Amino acid sequence: MSSDPIVSLDRRRPEPLWHQAERAIRARIEAGEWPAGTRIPAEDRLCELLGVSRITVRHALRNLESLGLLRREHGRGTFVRSATVVAGLRGLTSFTEEMAALGLVVGSTLLSQEIIPADAMTSAALEIEEGEPVLRIRRLRLGNDAPIGVQAAHLRLDRVPGLIDEDLSKGSLYDRLDRLYGIQPTEATETYRVGAVDAVDAALLGVAPGSAAFVVERVTVDPRGPYEFTHSIMRGDRYEIRSTLRV
Repeated sequence: MSSDPIVSLDRRRPEPLWHQAERAIRARIEAGEWPAGTRIPAEDRLCELLGVSRITVRHALRNLESLGLLRREHGRGTFVRSATVVAGLRGLTSFTEEMAALGLVVGSTLLSQEIIPADAMTSAALEIEEGEPVLRIRRLRLGNDAPIGVQAAHLRLDRVPGLIDEDLSKGSLYDRLDRLYGIQPTEATETYRVGAVDAVDAALLGVAPGSAAFVVERVTVDPRGPYEFTHSIMRGDRYEIRSTLRV
């Protein structure tokens, strides 16, 4: 682990010192100097390397922890985490936007796009008859090139005519829906529960079958009603849910 000064912080800049410190620590992580699993220097050592106070260092570390880049272990220190998505209170965003907001490089592998009959769960979510055709888009979701989840989006076929013939391997699906059909989400309801990864998804996610995962179901609506039902299996070790509760 390098003990050279991390960066020269500039007190003349309008940018707060804690933010400069946060960016400096993050730069070492993203450059691979402090890889996943590494214990970073203690707070007093970071104060020396950065030339700032303990309060400033703690502010920076707290922000990086909230972003999922660091984890603190009582009595052991602070460690660099593997790519982790921390989901909490946020606006209605796509996966692409969520990854960008967390500072992760978004990636996606298209597994399939096909028209299938809606099962009972999908038909109830989209308010259509069971067995009606829907477009299912199944993708492997990545953050910083690491698999995070397997996501299957089900779209009402009457709302997206011709989408089956589009190349959906790149870009944001929400951007595509807006550009081609003028569909802009106004509300979404998400349900989280704990489940186990089956053998097929386990191979894609790089985990053992039966590993713990978050099962996330999302129904997205616009002024015309529900148009998308998404079912996601998110790796339990790379996806967290964090909420702030206030009186």
